[in-house]
Amino acid sequence: MKRPSKTPQTASHPSAARFIDPSMDGLVIAGVDEAGRGPLAGPVAVAAVILDPAQQIDGLGDSKTLAEARREALFPLIQSRARAWAIVLVHADEIDRINILQATLEGMRRAVAGLSEPPDKVLIDGNHIPKGLGIEAQAIIKGDAKVAAIAAASILAKVARDRWMLALDAAHPGYGFARHKGYPTPAHLDALRRLGPCPQHRRSFAPVRGVLVMPVEPYR
Repeated sequence: MKRPSKTPQTASHPSAARFIDPSMDGLVIAGVDEAGRGPLAGPVAVAAVILDPAQQIDGLGDSKTLAEARREALFPLIQSRARAWAIVLVHADEIDRINILQATLEGMRRAVAGLSEPPDKVLIDGNHIPKGLGIEAQAIIKGDAKVAAIAAASILAKVARDRWMLALDAAHPGYGFARHKGYPTPAHLDALRRLGPCPQHRRSFAPVRGVLVMPVEPYR
């Protein structure tokens, strides 16, 4: 369904000049991205965002290229200026049950369904499109560096997940979740060998599965 054309979004931030207009061809576009497919612990976070061309957000970019302080500053701006947004966390038990790819695709379905306004089209970072969206969708490789709405979604997903991992660090000290956010760093792998997995570790991932059959040092 076509919507009335809107004024194209302009951006003074140099990295935003290459972004696709979020109201391309008068359609309401939702950008979708995830954070946390690779970690050994914690959820995969998925966000969907419909930007408002009348509410400019300077400095959007791929969340992986932005400093933490910049992501944190953009997080509330995106939430307050976007037309609609949704964040979904798919947790370790579901990841283990259906695998990380299917968990990510399910998170995308839930995020799009959670938007307060239905989009005309969904643009997704990467090369996979979840089935059952019921909306036209397109996968875009490196979309978080090309589409403003995807970049905004990447920031929401990344910040939401990082905050969740900080809380996990407080609940399960000793693993270093606040530092590595669950990624398989040497320090994290060492903690896994010493302490064994916590309830939020993904037992279907090989490094975690491997320590389940190894003797574990008593927690001190």
